Amino acid sequence: MGLMRDDRVVVVGAGVAGLAAALALAARGIAVTVVERAATPGGKMRQISLGGAPIDSGPTVFTMRWVFDELFANAGLTFSDHVRLQPLSILARHAWSENPGSTTRLDLFVDEERSADAIAAFAGPDEGRRYHAFCKDTRRIYDILEKPFLRSAQPSMFSLIAANGFQGLIDLPHIRPFSTMWNALGQYFHDPRLRQMFARYATYCGSSPFAAPATLMLVAHVEREGVWTIDGGMHALARTLATCAERLGATIRYGAEVSDILTASGRVSGVALTSGERIAADAVIVNADVSAVANGLFGTNVAHAAPAIAQRARSLSAMTWSMVAKTDGFPLSRHTVFFSRNYRAEFDDIDRDAVPHEPTVYVCAQDRGDDTLATDEERLLVLINAPPAGDRRAFDATEVEQCAQRTFGALARCGLQIQRQPERTQVTTPADFNRLFPATGGALYGRSSHGWTASFQRPGSRTKIPGMYLAGGSTHPGPGVPMAALAGRAAAASLLTDLGSTGASRKMAMLGGMSMR
Repeated sequence: MGLMRDDRVVVVGAGVAGLAAALALAARGIAVTVVERAATPGGKMRQISLGGAPIDSGPTVFTMRWVFDELFANAGLTFSDHVRLQPLSILARHAWSENPGSTTRLDLFVDEERSADAIAAFAGPDEGRRYHAFCKDTRRIYDILEKPFLRSAQPSMFSLIAANGFQGLIDLPHIRPFSTMWNALGQYFHDPRLRQMFARYATYCGSSPFAAPATLMLVAHVEREGVWTIDGGMHALARTLATCAERLGATIRYGAEVSDILTASGRVSGVALTSGERIAADAVIVNADVSAVANGLFGTNVAHAAPAIAQRARSLSAMTWSMVAKTDGFPLSRHTVFFSRNYRAEFDDIDRDAVPHEPTVYVCAQDRGDDTLATDEERLLVLINAPPAGDRRAFDATEVEQCAQRTFGALARCGLQIQRQPERTQVTTPADFNRLFPATGGALYGRSSHGWTASFQRPGSRTKIPGMYLAGGSTHPGPGVPMAALAGRAAAASLLTDLGSTGASRKMAMLGGMSMR
């Protein structure tokens, strides 16, 4: 039975998940209105303009292209017709320096053999062979989890095992849920620098490698499957999703902030805006951090629809510098990581709500490809991990400058000189992220992935309130651009299933009424 075209859906938030849901629903003829309090789409996929230079200041790595190929195909579109991608051969460049003037570098490549050769030259042939074993095992983890976990609306450990019957029990040890990533990596790599390099993948989920399960090593496989740059930057993806959703009939309203999600007779009935306007709806998808819902930012009547995230369970925040600057002394690639000399100390500092005394620094050089030469000045995003304490304390100018001195000092120790200009630099602290994404403390990834049960504690798309759905990086399957898109797809699919069911019920009721007359 087809869906009734008069079903009305409101999507709260034009982040990637909300836009993916809107695109999927509009393609099915559903009347969709997206309300976004900001002036542009993207959510955390934000862009900052400095002197007319647009700088991606959120996610910077595009992987899992298949998610968007499928999303667009299901809407009758071809992804490559709308977004221009350039593949990278270098996944990331990595640098260490024990002392000034003694920097060592290692590139990881999409091509496994090139990476193995580079690792062998860097740390010895045994480590190169161990890298092959690591690749084999991370590929297996991903293959085991893709369908029953990543593509599932709400997985559990039981459903994960049951999905493949007896084979599920055999597969369980291979996904390494009960070992920390740090301990597991020590079984693959004997060189501490390699262990540190691959441990960084835990931070992609906003987590510490000393507490996150080894299952997250699958991120290494995801990157080997391909990393691309997007013409126009990552924010171009958000703009494209919004444009395509509108062409299919969705309405997107910017500068429209939701104050309450309305209910009637035990189910969602619409939303109220801070302007006083009310928009009626048969269903509402909330593309916001679940903490915002649980803390009553959309009304106390729906606060129980999402689980609260305790402060100790929050994911990492960040301190970032979006900037236009001249660089010298180190050959940046598109993605470059400069490692600290004591990785554990970084996360110990964060556990104490302190910005790391000696941070690992990520630099995204947005005018470069694999080895593109720099222009006179270039657009940079410089990022370090920070505690999600933005709702508990301020990060004043003195602390921010002390942090900058340590951050850019770490870069200088590795040979990279960046000529900072205050008028061409914008700093974002955990307190700023908390203002941008309220009730999070600045946590950028929802719940941390600490412990083997954490991945099953993220809520799925359906809630306890009929007609209300959740989507975004704080829901299943987790943070990151493709994961958020999967969450949006899951919310749309759940909603369509439920609308089809209620639509059939309404039609049966109408038929029953006609027969009685």
